[in-house]
Amino acid sequence: MARRRRGLPVNGVLLLDKPKGASSNHALQRVRRLLQAQKAGHTGTLDPMATGLLPVCLGEATKFSAHLLEADKVYRTRVQLGAVTDTGDAEGEVIERCAVPSLTAADVERVLERFRGEIEQTPPMYSALKHQGRKLYELAREGKSVERAVRRVTVYDARLLAFEGDAFELEVRVSKGTYVRTLAEDIGRALGSGAHITALRRLGTGPFDSEGMLPIEALEALAGQDEREAALLPVDVLVAHLPRLDVDERARQRLVHGQAASVDVGGEQAGRLTRLYCGETFIGLGVVTGPREVAPKRLLNTAAE
Repeated sequence: MARRRRGLPVNGVLLLDKPKGASSNHALQRVRRLLQAQKAGHTGTLDPMATGLLPVCLGEATKFSAHLLEADKVYRTRVQLGAVTDTGDAEGEVIERCAVPSLTAADVERVLERFRGEIEQTPPMYSALKHQGRKLYELAREGKSVERAVRRVTVYDARLLAFEGDAFELEVRVSKGTYVRTLAEDIGRALGSGAHITALRRLGTGPFDSEGMLPIEALEALAGQDEREAALLPVDVLVAHLPRLDVDERARQRLVHGQAASVDVGGEQAGRLTRLYCGETFIGLGVVTGPREVAPKRLLNTAAE
């Protein structure tokens, strides 16, 4: 007999404003309990020190969370010169003290120009990347260091927001896989000093920005289940970047039974993912397999209802 899943079939996306000091998983579990949801997942880890946008996917939305893992991110950070820490942030141990040269905001601007565009980064040891099945941060806590492959990432924009001589604030828009802690360290070295970050806040990920973020205390303050579910965005916001394809009832029936359906796919190319709707109801994702054919790719459980 199949084991019954505990909780309610809550589906949607919450734009959580993650508090400082909480792990992403801890914040996720608090949201899941408050909404009594059967299933939950997030779309990209934030360090415990970091705050800001953490989209939490509930129920059927977890099927599409991978689309945000590939998304660009926007962060605001404060960089402190004069010291390097083992974690790259203020929560780590200082491993090197460095002199801070006499700098101006113009000096920082000139260095930032070198870090805009495609750059190379070596991922930090304090990260969730794995080496021989173990997370790097686990090895780092044991005092171990392993060679990490250099990766190419893109800094689409890096703006200087404030400058204080030995510290400055930046807002950066970066590609997936970019470590802001490492970026700050590299900028510090280019300025002739060492550096680590003392604050980090995520302001955007993919199509979402800080507008509409909800602190967990605000979710707790809502009166009941209906009010809390009303704070969720619909599941299809995660795939809004994909083209839309409307199907009729006959095509829906074929798709939910795992069969390709004849539809008018217009000029869509074979192999292209598309959002599927029957009427105004989102039923999942399909893949174009021919000039007038689409096959099911990832459908909602409710699509068969």
